[in-house]
Amino acid sequence: MDRRIGGAGGGSDPGSGKGGGFVVAAVLTVAVAAAGGGVGGTSVVGSSAGQAVGTTSGKSISAQKVEAKKAARRGDADEAWRRLGMRTLKKAVKQDLECVANSFGQVREFFARTPCKSLDRVLFGLGDDQGNSVVVSVAWVGFYTRGDARDFKRLDDVHGTGNVTPLASALLGLADISFTGHHYESRPDGKTTIIAEAEPATGQISDEVLDAVADVAVLLPRP
Repeated sequence: MDRRIGGAGGGSDPGSGKGGGFVVAAVLTVAVAAAGGGVGGTSVVGSSAGQAVGTTSGKSISAQKVEAKKAARRGDADEAWRRLGMRTLKKAVKQDLECVANSFGQVREFFARTPCKSLDRVLFGLGDDQGNSVVVSVAWVGFYTRGDARDFKRLDDVHGTGNVTPLASALLGLADISFTGHHYESRPDGKTTIIAEAEPATGQISDEVLDAVADVAVLLPRP
């Protein structure tokens, strides 16, 4: 879906919204080696994985995505990323009960009228062995009824309506990264709506790969 979503400051980005992607190159190297500690109730963990597995020779990103989705549905995030030729460099996890304070735009207004029941957010820093890296935001928004979850998804899927605020990329040791909404996916799961977005951090990441990362991330189970 082609959506431009603003950052923590709120509002939608009318431009390309991809500024800051090249600023984080030097910082990401530090994040790879760092062992995370807790940050204000947010769990931050480093990766113990080794070198990333590169793209399988002769296998298209579509074929890789099929295998990655299977791993994601099993709850194996590391295997899912490996199927896409990446590994987890670092991730942050946070649980909240307050959706209004962690959203912006029309989505925030929606939460003011329709309280959420839970909000779980994860931020992944992914990389390959070629120096390319991606930041992925996933949010699980729980509601009291299936109807509320459907209404939220319907609103959040529309360009320019705001969003749940992703966790700050500083939690991964990165400079600020703006989530543009160009690489976005959502899905319903009973009384929960899951939304995922991906953005490039360093190197050369194709739109097709970023879309695949979001498509896979949205299938991961709640942390």
